[in-house]
Amino acid sequence: MQKLDLVANNNPSQTLSPRPATDSSVAIRRRLVLVSVLAAIAAVLGLRFVHPFGNPRAESGTGLGTRLMAANMPAAARDVLMAKCADCHSSETHYPLYASIAPGSWLMEWDIVEGRRHLDLSRWDELPLGARESLVAKMILEVKSGEMPPLQYLVLHWGARPSAADVQALASLVNTAGTPDERGPAGPGDAARGKLVFEKRCASCHSMTKNQEGPQLAGLLGRKAGSVVRFGYSTALKKSGLTWTEATLDRWLADPDTLVPDTNMEYRVRNTDERRDVIAYLAR
Repeated sequence: MQKLDLVANNNPSQTLSPRPATDSSVAIRRRLVLVSVLAAIAAVLGLRFVHPFGNPRAESGTGLGTRLMAANMPAAARDVLMAKCADCHSSETHYPLYASIAPGSWLMEWDIVEGRRHLDLSRWDELPLGARESLVAKMILEVKSGEMPPLQYLVLHWGARPSAADVQALASLVNTAGTPDERGPAGPGDAARGKLVFEKRCASCHSMTKNQEGPQLAGLLGRKAGSVVRFGYSTALKKSGLTWTEATLDRWLADPDTLVPDTNMEYRVRNTDERRDVIAYLAR
C-alpha cells in the first residue's frame, strides 16, 4: 500500500500549481515602475534647459508698457503691435506652462527666435529709417494676406487674429516718415546706387527672379501691372490698366495708394534720388 502511494505521488502526468509571486518581487517591480516614471518626468523637465535653436529667454523683458514709447508711430499702431505681435517679436514673451515641457518648449523657442530674427520690436528704435519702412511694408502685406500670425500660434491664441481695425492701425505706420518728395525724376539715375537701394529697402519683399511677398521684378519696365503669373495681386492693381514706365513707376514708389487706391503695396520710397536710382537699376 505504501509502495502504491509512492508510485502515485511520482506520476509525471500530475500538474504542479505555479509558485505564487512573493510580496518582495511585486514591491521591486512597483519601485522600478515608479523610478522609471520619475526619471522620465525629470528628463522632460530637464530638457527644457537645453536650447537647440537658441535661447530667447536669455533676454529679459522690461514690460510691454516700456516698449516703443519713443517711436514715431500712432498710438493705435503701437497698441496693436504690443497686443498682437510682441509675444513672438520682442523680449516681452509670455511663457505659458506648456513652454516648460520639452520638446514642445523647443518648438516654441524656435518660433520666437525666428520671429525676433525677422522683426524685433525691442530694438525698433535702433533700426535705420529705411529698415523700419521695409518692415512696416512687409508686416502689413503679411497681415493682409493672412500669413501672420502663423497657424500654429493662432491655434493656441485665437484672439491674436488681427481685425480690420488692427490692419488699418498698422497701415497708419506708413505715414510716420513724413511726406514723399514729389519732384519726380530729374534725369537718369545711377543703376549701381539703385542696386544698393534695392538691396537695402526692397529685397525683403522682392526678388528680381522669383515671386516672394511681392512679385518678381525682372523685365518690369514695359510690363502691364498685375501680369506676373502665379502671383496674388490685389484686384485694384489688376484692374488698373497701368503699364510700368519710368513715370508710372516713380509715382508708384512715391505713394502707391495715391496711384492705385486699395492696393496691397504699402511701401514708399520718399526720396526722389533713390527712386530715380532704383528705376535705373530695374531698367538695366
